Amino acid sequence: MEYIKYRFFQKASKCSKEFQRIKNEHADKVIAEVTLGQVLTGMKGIPLLVTDTSKLDPNEGIRFKGYSIPELREKLPKISSTGEPLPEGLFYLMLIGEIPTHEDVMNLSKDFATRAHVPQHVFDVIDAMPMNSRPMTQFSAAILAMATESIFQKAYRAGVNKKYYWDSTYEDVMNLIARLPRVAAYIYRRNFYNNEQIEPNPRLDWAGNLAHMMGFDSEDIRRLFRLYMVIHADHEGGNVSAHTAHLVGSALSNPYYAYSAAMTGLAGPLHGFANQDVIHWISQMIEDLDTDKPTDEQVATYCKKTLEEGRVIPGYGHAVLRKTDPRFTAQQDFAEKYIKDDAMIDIVNQLYKIVPPILSNVGKIKNPWPNVDAFSGSLLYHYGIEEYTFYTVLFGVSRALGVLASFVNDRVYGMPIERPTSHPLEWFRDKVEGKKSNKKC
Repeated sequence: MEYIKYRFFQKASKCSKEFQRIKNEHADKVIAEVTLGQVLTGMKGIPLLVTDTSKLDPNEGIRFKGYSIPELREKLPKISSTGEPLPEGLFYLMLIGEIPTHEDVMNLSKDFATRAHVPQHVFDVIDAMPMNSRPMTQFSAAILAMATESIFQKAYRAGVNKKYYWDSTYEDVMNLIARLPRVAAYIYRRNFYNNEQIEPNPRLDWAGNLAHMMGFDSEDIRRLFRLYMVIHADHEGGNVSAHTAHLVGSALSNPYYAYSAAMTGLAGPLHGFANQDVIHWISQMIEDLDTDKPTDEQVATYCKKTLEEGRVIPGYGHAVLRKTDPRFTAQQDFAEKYIKDDAMIDIVNQLYKIVPPILSNVGKIKNPWPNVDAFSGSLLYHYGIEEYTFYTVLFGVSRALGVLASFVNDRVYGMPIERPTSHPLEWFRDKVEGKKSNKKC
Protein backbone atom coordinates (compact mmCIF):
# COMPACT_ATOMS: atom_id res chain seq x y z
CA MET A 1 0.00 0.00 0.00
CA GLU A 2 1.31 3.44 -0.96
CA TYR A 3 2.87 5.38 1.96
CA ILE A 4 0.41 8.26 2.36
CA LYS A 5 -2.57 5.95 1.86
CA TYR A 6 -1.19 3.61 4.53
CA ARG A 7 -0.66 6.48 6.97
CA PHE A 8 -4.23 7.65 6.37
CA PHE A 9 -5.67 4.18 6.98
CA GLN A 10 -3.67 3.81 10.20
CA LYS A 11 -5.06 7.08 11.57
CA ALA A 12 -8.56 6.71 10.18
CA SER A 13 -8.98 3.16 11.47
CA LYS A 14 -8.49 4.35 15.05
CA CYS A 15 -11.02 7.14 14.52
CA SER A 16 -13.44 4.69 12.92
CA LYS A 17 -13.35 2.45 15.99
CA GLU A 18 -14.01 5.47 18.20
CA PHE A 19 -16.86 6.52 15.90
CA GLN A 20 -18.49 3.10 16.27
CA ARG A 21 -17.94 3.05 20.05
CA ILE A 22 -19.56 6.45 20.56
CA LYS A 23 -22.47 5.51 18.29
CA ASN A 24 -23.06 2.22 20.10
CA GLU A 25 -22.71 3.55 23.65
CA HIS A 26 -24.30 6.98 23.42
CA ALA A 27 -26.76 6.93 20.52
CA ASP A 28 -29.72 7.92 22.73
CA LYS A 29 -28.08 10.87 24.46
CA VAL A 30 -29.48 14.32 23.76
CA ILE A 31 -26.66 16.71 22.81
CA ALA A 32 -28.59 19.83 21.79
CA GLU A 33 -31.98 21.45 21.72
CA VAL A 34 -33.42 22.67 18.44
CA THR A 35 -35.46 25.86 18.21
CA LEU A 36 -38.10 26.54 15.62
CA GLY A 37 -36.01 29.54 14.53
CA GLN A 38 -33.15 27.23 13.62
CA VAL A 39 -35.44 25.00 11.58
CA LEU A 40 -36.97 27.91 9.69
CA THR A 41 -33.72 29.82 9.06
CA GLY A 42 -31.51 27.22 7.40
CA MET A 43 -30.71 24.91 10.37
CA LYS A 44 -28.00 27.32 11.54
CA GLY A 45 -26.14 26.15 14.62
CA ILE A 46 -27.72 22.69 14.84
CA PRO A 47 -24.92 20.10 15.41
CA LEU A 48 -25.79 17.51 12.76
CA LEU A 49 -22.57 16.65 10.91
CA VAL A 50 -19.27 14.96 11.69
CA THR A 51 -16.41 16.84 10.00
CA ASP A 52 -12.87 16.14 11.17
CA THR A 53 -10.96 18.33 8.72
CA SER A 54 -11.74 21.79 10.10
CA LYS A 55 -13.88 23.71 12.56
CA LEU A 56 -15.26 27.24 12.23
CA ASP A 57 -15.50 29.19 15.46
CA PRO A 58 -17.67 32.34 15.31
CA ASN A 59 -15.14 34.34 17.32
CA GLU A 60 -11.81 32.72 16.35
CA GLY A 61 -12.34 31.81 12.72
CA ILE A 62 -11.36 28.65 10.89
CA ARG A 63 -9.00 26.04 12.34
CA PHE A 64 -7.71 23.11 10.31
CA LYS A 65 -7.12 20.14 12.61
CA GLY A 66 -6.69 22.69 15.39
CA TYR A 67 -4.30 25.00 13.51
CA SER A 68 -5.19 28.60 12.66
CA ILE A 69 -4.34 30.12 9.28
CA PRO A 70 -1.37 32.10 10.70
CA GLU A 71 -0.06 28.88 12.23
CA LEU A 72 -0.44 27.04 8.93
CA ARG A 73 1.44 29.77 7.10
CA GLU A 74 4.26 29.30 9.59
CA LYS A 75 4.33 25.51 9.99
CA LEU A 76 3.38 23.94 6.65
CA PRO A 77 6.23 23.18 4.20
CA LYS A 78 7.01 25.77 1.52
CA ILE A 79 8.98 25.92 -1.71
CA SER A 80 11.14 28.61 -0.11
CA SER A 81 11.32 29.88 3.46
CA THR A 82 9.81 33.25 2.48
CA GLY A 83 6.99 31.77 0.40
CA GLU A 84 3.48 30.54 1.12
CA PRO A 85 2.62 27.01 2.30
CA LEU A 86 2.00 24.29 -0.25
CA PRO A 87 -1.65 23.15 -0.47
CA GLU A 88 -0.46 19.54 -0.59
CA GLY A 89 0.70 20.02 3.00
CA LEU A 90 -2.74 21.16 4.12
CA PHE A 91 -4.37 18.19 2.39
CA TYR A 92 -1.93 15.88 4.19
CA LEU A 93 -2.80 17.55 7.50
CA MET A 94 -6.57 17.24 6.94
CA LEU A 95 -6.23 13.64 5.80
CA ILE A 96 -3.78 12.34 8.40
CA GLY A 97 -3.93 14.88 11.23
CA GLU A 98 -0.23 15.71 11.40
CA ILE A 99 1.93 18.53 10.06
CA PRO A 100 3.82 16.89 7.20
CA THR A 101 7.53 16.98 6.55
CA HIS A 102 8.87 18.58 3.38
CA GLU A 103 9.50 15.06 2.04
CA ASP A 104 5.86 14.07 2.73
CA VAL A 105 4.64 17.06 0.73
CA MET A 106 7.01 16.43 -2.17
CA ASN A 107 5.86 12.81 -2.34
CA LEU A 108 2.24 13.90 -2.38
CA SER A 109 2.95 16.48 -5.07
CA LYS A 110 4.61 13.81 -7.22
CA ASP A 111 1.66 11.48 -6.62
CA PHE A 112 -0.76 14.14 -7.87
CA ALA A 113 1.43 14.67 -10.95
CA THR A 114 1.29 10.96 -11.85
CA ARG A 115 -2.50 10.94 -11.54
CA ALA A 116 -3.18 14.16 -13.46
CA HIS A 117 -4.04 12.70 -16.88
CA VAL A 118 -7.53 13.78 -17.94
CA PRO A 119 -9.36 11.52 -20.43
CA GLN A 120 -10.02 13.10 -23.83
CA HIS A 121 -13.79 12.68 -23.55
CA VAL A 122 -13.79 15.16 -20.64
CA PHE A 123 -12.35 17.86 -22.90
CA ASP A 124 -14.86 16.81 -25.56
CA VAL A 125 -17.70 17.44 -23.11
CA ILE A 126 -16.33 20.90 -22.34
CA ASP A 127 -15.85 21.70 -26.03
CA ALA A 128 -19.41 20.62 -26.81
CA MET A 129 -20.78 23.36 -24.56
CA PRO A 130 -21.56 26.84 -25.94
CA MET A 131 -18.80 29.39 -25.51
CA ASN A 132 -21.14 31.53 -23.45
CA SER A 133 -21.57 28.76 -20.86
CA ARG A 134 -20.49 29.96 -17.44
CA PRO A 135 -17.10 28.59 -16.37
CA MET A 136 -18.71 26.91 -13.35
CA THR A 137 -21.22 25.17 -15.61
CA GLN A 138 -18.35 23.75 -17.66
CA PHE A 139 -16.39 22.85 -14.54
CA SER A 140 -19.29 20.93 -12.95
CA ALA A 141 -20.03 19.09 -16.19
CA ALA A 142 -16.37 18.13 -16.65
CA ILE A 143 -16.17 16.69 -13.13
CA LEU A 144 -19.30 14.66 -13.78
CA ALA A 145 -17.86 13.45 -17.08
CA MET A 146 -14.83 12.05 -15.23
CA ALA A 147 -17.13 9.64 -13.35
CA THR A 148 -16.45 7.12 -16.12
CA GLU A 149 -13.08 6.69 -14.41
CA SER A 150 -14.49 5.99 -10.94
CA ILE A 151 -12.63 3.14 -9.25
CA PHE A 152 -15.17 3.05 -6.41
CA GLN A 153 -18.03 2.64 -8.85
CA LYS A 154 -16.31 -0.32 -10.52
CA ALA A 155 -15.43 -1.88 -7.15
CA TYR A 156 -18.99 -1.53 -5.89
CA ARG A 157 -20.41 -3.17 -9.00
CA ALA A 158 -17.89 -6.00 -8.59
CA GLY A 159 -19.31 -6.64 -5.11
CA VAL A 160 -16.48 -5.39 -2.88
CA ASN A 161 -17.10 -5.73 0.86
CA LYS A 162 -18.33 -2.46 2.35
CA LYS A 163 -15.46 -2.34 4.83
CA TYR A 164 -13.19 -1.71 1.83
CA TYR A 165 -15.27 1.10 0.30
CA TRP A 166 -12.75 3.58 1.64
CA ASP A 167 -9.91 2.09 -0.43
CA SER A 168 -11.38 2.70 -3.90
CA THR A 169 -12.85 6.00 -2.69
CA TYR A 170 -9.37 7.14 -1.68
CA GLU A 171 -8.11 6.37 -5.20
CA ASP A 172 -10.98 8.34 -6.75
CA VAL A 173 -10.36 11.29 -4.45
CA MET A 174 -6.65 11.41 -5.22
CA ASN A 175 -7.28 11.17 -8.95
CA LEU A 176 -9.97 13.84 -8.88
CA ILE A 177 -7.89 16.34 -6.91
CA ALA A 178 -4.92 15.69 -9.21
CA ARG A 179 -6.98 16.39 -12.34
CA LEU A 180 -8.89 19.48 -11.25
CA PRO A 181 -6.11 21.99 -12.11
CA ARG A 182 -5.88 20.61 -15.66
CA VAL A 183 -9.65 20.85 -16.13
CA ALA A 184 -9.86 24.35 -14.65
CA ALA A 185 -6.97 25.66 -16.76
CA TYR A 186 -8.48 24.13 -19.90
CA ILE A 187 -11.74 26.01 -19.30
CA TYR A 188 -9.85 29.24 -18.64
CA ARG A 189 -7.79 29.03 -21.83
CA ARG A 190 -10.83 27.94 -23.85
CA ASN A 191 -12.97 30.84 -22.71
CA PHE A 192 -10.45 33.65 -22.57
CA TYR A 193 -7.42 32.69 -24.71
CA ASN A 194 -8.93 31.29 -27.93
CA ASN A 195 -8.55 27.72 -26.69
CA GLU A 196 -4.74 28.00 -26.89
CA GLN A 197 -3.91 25.33 -24.35
CA ILE A 198 -0.73 24.97 -22.29
CA GLU A 199 0.50 21.51 -21.36
CA PRO A 200 1.09 20.70 -17.69
CA ASN A 201 4.56 20.75 -16.17
CA PRO A 202 4.83 17.72 -13.86
CA ARG A 203 7.89 19.21 -12.14
CA LEU A 204 5.77 21.97 -10.62
CA ASP A 205 3.73 21.73 -7.45
CA TRP A 206 -0.08 21.35 -7.64
CA ALA A 207 -0.93 25.07 -7.34
CA GLY A 208 2.08 26.23 -9.33
CA ASN A 209 1.13 23.93 -12.19
CA LEU A 210 -2.39 25.41 -12.25
CA ALA A 211 -0.92 28.90 -12.63
CA HIS A 212 1.41 27.62 -15.36
CA MET A 213 -1.38 25.95 -17.36
CA MET A 214 -3.46 29.13 -17.11
CA GLY A 215 -0.53 31.03 -18.64
CA PHE A 216 1.06 32.65 -15.57
CA ASP A 217 4.61 31.57 -14.85
CA SER A 218 5.92 34.19 -12.45
CA GLU A 219 6.87 33.08 -8.96
CA ASP A 220 4.70 35.91 -7.63
CA ILE A 221 1.49 34.42 -8.92
CA ARG A 222 2.49 30.89 -7.97
CA ARG A 223 2.97 32.20 -4.44
CA LEU A 224 -0.51 33.71 -4.52
CA PHE A 225 -2.07 30.51 -5.84
CA ARG A 226 -0.51 28.50 -3.01
CA LEU A 227 -2.00 30.86 -0.44
CA TYR A 228 -5.34 30.96 -2.27
CA MET A 229 -5.62 27.17 -2.39
CA VAL A 230 -4.80 26.86 1.31
CA ILE A 231 -7.22 29.44 2.68
CA HIS A 232 -10.17 28.33 0.49
CA ALA A 233 -9.65 24.60 1.08
CA ASP A 234 -12.25 23.96 3.78
CA HIS A 235 -14.74 25.69 6.07
CA GLU A 236 -16.12 22.80 8.14
CA GLY A 237 -18.96 20.61 6.90
CA GLY A 238 -22.09 22.74 7.08
CA ASN A 239 -21.45 25.11 4.17
CA VAL A 240 -23.41 24.38 1.00
CA SER A 241 -20.63 22.81 -1.07
CA ALA A 242 -19.22 20.60 1.70
CA HIS A 243 -22.65 19.53 2.91
CA THR A 244 -23.79 18.75 -0.64
CA ALA A 245 -20.82 16.45 -1.24
CA HIS A 246 -21.48 14.71 2.08
CA LEU A 247 -25.20 14.33 1.36
CA VAL A 248 -24.78 12.99 -2.17
CA GLY A 249 -21.94 10.74 -1.05
CA SER A 250 -24.09 9.31 1.73
CA ALA A 251 -26.13 7.57 -0.99
CA LEU A 252 -22.87 5.81 -2.00
CA SER A 253 -22.52 8.03 -5.03
CA ASN A 254 -18.91 8.16 -6.19
CA PRO A 255 -16.72 11.22 -5.48
CA TYR A 256 -17.15 12.59 -9.02
CA TYR A 257 -20.94 12.65 -8.69
CA ALA A 258 -20.76 14.15 -5.22
CA TYR A 259 -18.19 16.83 -6.04
CA SER A 260 -19.93 17.86 -9.24
CA ALA A 261 -23.09 18.41 -7.17
CA ALA A 262 -21.07 20.36 -4.62
CA MET A 263 -19.83 22.70 -7.34
CA THR A 264 -23.37 23.54 -8.46
CA GLY A 265 -23.91 24.71 -4.88
CA LEU A 266 -20.64 26.64 -4.77
CA ALA A 267 -21.77 28.51 -7.89
CA GLY A 268 -24.63 30.18 -6.00
CA PRO A 269 -24.53 33.94 -5.23
CA LEU A 270 -24.77 33.25 -1.49
CA HIS A 271 -21.73 30.95 -1.59
CA GLY A 272 -18.70 30.89 -3.89
CA PHE A 273 -20.12 33.20 -6.53
CA ALA A 274 -19.65 36.09 -4.09
CA ASN A 275 -15.99 36.53 -5.13
CA GLN A 276 -17.23 37.51 -8.58
CA ASP A 277 -19.84 39.87 -7.16
CA VAL A 278 -17.20 41.78 -5.18
CA ILE A 279 -15.12 42.68 -8.24
CA HIS A 280 -18.21 43.44 -10.30
CA TRP A 281 -19.54 45.77 -7.58
CA ILE A 282 -16.20 47.56 -7.11
CA SER A 283 -15.78 47.93 -10.88
CA GLN A 284 -19.28 49.38 -11.11
CA MET A 285 -18.51 51.82 -8.29
CA ILE A 286 -15.34 52.98 -10.06
CA GLU A 287 -17.33 53.50 -13.25
CA ASP A 288 -20.22 55.30 -11.54
CA LEU A 289 -17.92 57.59 -9.56
CA ASP A 290 -15.60 58.05 -12.54
CA THR A 291 -12.50 57.54 -10.42
CA ASP A 292 -10.40 54.65 -9.13
CA LYS A 293 -9.33 56.80 -6.17
CA PRO A 294 -12.62 57.75 -4.52
CA THR A 295 -12.74 59.68 -1.26
CA ASP A 296 -14.01 58.05 1.92
CA GLU A 297 -17.12 60.17 1.67
CA GLN A 298 -17.81 59.01 -1.89
CA VAL A 299 -17.37 55.36 -0.91
CA ALA A 300 -19.62 55.72 2.14
CA THR A 301 -22.35 57.39 0.07
CA TYR A 302 -22.14 54.66 -2.57
CA CYS A 303 -22.36 51.92 0.10
CA LYS A 304 -25.42 53.52 1.66
CA LYS A 305 -27.03 53.83 -1.76
CA THR A 306 -26.42 50.11 -2.39
CA LEU A 307 -28.16 49.22 0.87
CA GLU A 308 -31.05 51.61 0.24
CA GLU A 309 -31.67 49.85 -3.08
CA GLY A 310 -32.22 46.60 -1.18
CA ARG A 311 -28.91 45.09 -2.22
CA VAL A 312 -26.01 43.79 -0.14
CA ILE A 313 -22.43 44.98 -0.07
CA PRO A 314 -20.71 41.87 -1.46
CA GLY A 315 -17.91 40.36 0.58
CA TYR A 316 -19.33 41.46 3.92
CA GLY A 317 -21.14 39.29 6.43
CA HIS A 318 -20.99 35.56 7.16
CA ALA A 319 -23.49 32.97 8.37
CA VAL A 320 -21.23 31.89 11.26
CA LEU A 321 -18.31 34.30 11.76
CA ARG A 322 -18.69 37.27 14.08
CA LYS A 323 -15.29 38.84 13.38
CA THR A 324 -13.08 39.71 10.43
CA ASP A 325 -12.48 36.51 8.51
CA PRO A 326 -8.88 35.33 9.13
CA ARG A 327 -8.74 34.44 5.44
CA PHE A 328 -9.35 38.12 4.64
CA THR A 329 -6.55 39.09 7.03
CA ALA A 330 -4.15 36.57 5.44
CA GLN A 331 -4.75 38.08 2.02
CA GLN A 332 -4.43 41.61 3.38
CA ASP A 333 -1.07 40.61 4.85
CA PHE A 334 -0.03 39.12 1.51
CA ALA A 335 -0.90 42.36 -0.28
CA GLU A 336 1.00 44.48 2.23
CA LYS A 337 4.05 42.27 1.80
CA TYR A 338 4.16 41.87 -1.97
CA ILE A 339 1.99 44.51 -3.69
CA LYS A 340 2.39 48.28 -3.79
CA ASP A 341 0.20 50.99 -5.32
CA ASP A 342 -2.75 49.01 -6.63
CA ALA A 343 -5.96 51.04 -7.00
CA MET A 344 -8.39 48.16 -6.51
CA ILE A 345 -6.58 46.78 -3.46
CA ASP A 346 -6.54 50.29 -2.04
CA ILE A 347 -10.33 50.39 -2.43
CA VAL A 348 -10.68 46.98 -0.74
CA ASN A 349 -8.73 48.34 2.25
CA GLN A 350 -10.79 51.53 2.13
CA LEU A 351 -14.01 49.51 2.27
CA TYR A 352 -12.68 47.61 5.30
CA LYS A 353 -12.46 50.94 7.11
CA ILE A 354 -15.83 52.28 5.93
CA VAL A 355 -18.29 49.38 5.56
CA PRO A 356 -18.37 47.80 9.08
CA PRO A 357 -19.55 51.01 10.83
CA ILE A 358 -22.27 51.48 8.21
CA LEU A 359 -23.47 47.89 8.53
CA SER A 360 -23.33 48.07 12.33
CA ASN A 361 -26.03 50.72 12.16
CA VAL A 362 -28.32 48.34 10.25
CA GLY A 363 -30.27 46.58 12.96
CA LYS A 364 -30.51 42.99 11.69
CA ILE A 365 -26.90 42.53 10.54
CA LYS A 366 -25.03 40.32 13.04
CA ASN A 367 -21.66 40.39 11.30
CA PRO A 368 -20.54 43.63 9.62
CA TRP A 369 -17.03 42.28 8.94
CA PRO A 370 -15.47 41.15 5.64
CA ASN A 371 -15.20 37.51 4.60
CA VAL A 372 -12.70 35.78 2.32
CA ASP A 373 -14.40 37.02 -0.86
CA ALA A 374 -13.88 40.68 0.01
CA PHE A 375 -10.16 40.44 -0.84
CA SER A 376 -9.52 37.43 -3.05
CA GLY A 377 -10.64 38.89 -6.37
CA SER A 378 -8.51 42.02 -6.07
CA LEU A 379 -5.35 39.91 -5.69
CA LEU A 380 -6.18 37.82 -8.75
CA TYR A 381 -7.03 40.97 -10.68
CA HIS A 382 -3.70 42.55 -9.74
CA TYR A 383 -1.77 39.63 -11.25
CA GLY A 384 -3.64 39.80 -14.53
CA ILE A 385 -6.51 37.38 -13.98
CA GLU A 386 -9.17 39.96 -14.73
CA GLU A 387 -11.83 37.49 -15.93
CA TYR A 388 -13.77 37.43 -12.69
CA THR A 389 -16.42 35.02 -13.98
CA PHE A 390 -13.68 32.40 -13.56
CA TYR A 391 -12.90 33.14 -9.92
CA THR A 392 -15.38 30.63 -8.49
CA VAL A 393 -13.72 27.85 -10.49
CA LEU A 394 -10.48 28.56 -8.63
CA PHE A 395 -12.46 28.43 -5.39
CA GLY A 396 -13.79 25.04 -6.52
CA VAL A 397 -10.33 23.63 -7.21
CA SER A 398 -9.23 24.60 -3.71
CA ARG A 399 -12.37 23.45 -1.88
CA ALA A 400 -11.78 19.90 -3.14
CA LEU A 401 -8.91 19.47 -0.68
CA GLY A 402 -11.05 19.64 2.44
CA VAL A 403 -14.34 18.31 1.10
CA LEU A 404 -12.78 15.23 -0.47
CA ALA A 405 -10.58 14.51 2.54
CA SER A 406 -13.82 14.44 4.54
CA PHE A 407 -15.38 12.24 1.89
CA VAL A 408 -12.79 9.51 2.46
CA ASN A 409 -13.35 9.76 6.22
CA ASP A 410 -17.07 9.26 5.66
CA ARG A 411 -16.32 5.97 3.91
CA VAL A 412 -13.97 4.78 6.65
CA TYR A 413 -16.55 5.60 9.30
CA GLY A 414 -19.30 3.88 7.32
CA MET A 415 -21.52 6.94 7.51
CA PRO A 416 -25.15 6.04 6.70
CA ILE A 417 -27.38 7.74 4.18
CA GLU A 418 -28.43 11.19 5.39
CA ARG A 419 -32.20 11.33 5.89
CA PRO A 420 -33.62 13.95 8.28
CA THR A 421 -37.33 14.03 9.00
CA SER A 422 -39.50 16.79 7.55
CA HIS A 423 -43.00 18.03 8.39
CA PRO A 424 -45.53 20.46 6.89
CA LEU A 425 -45.41 24.03 8.20
CA GLU A 426 -48.63 23.53 10.19
CA TRP A 427 -46.97 20.71 12.19
CA PHE A 428 -44.37 23.17 13.46
CA ARG A 429 -47.04 25.80 14.12
CA ASP A 430 -49.06 23.33 16.20
CA LYS A 431 -45.94 22.24 18.10
CA VAL A 432 -44.94 25.74 19.20
CA GLU A 433 -48.47 27.06 19.78
CA GLY A 434 -49.56 23.98 21.71
CA LYS A 435 -52.82 23.45 19.89
CA LYS A 436 -54.22 21.56 16.97
CA SER A 437 -55.45 23.64 14.08
CA ASN A 438 -57.25 22.70 10.91
CA LYS A 439 -55.85 25.77 9.19
CA LYS A 440 -53.77 24.91 6.14
CA CYS A 441 -50.99 27.04 4.68
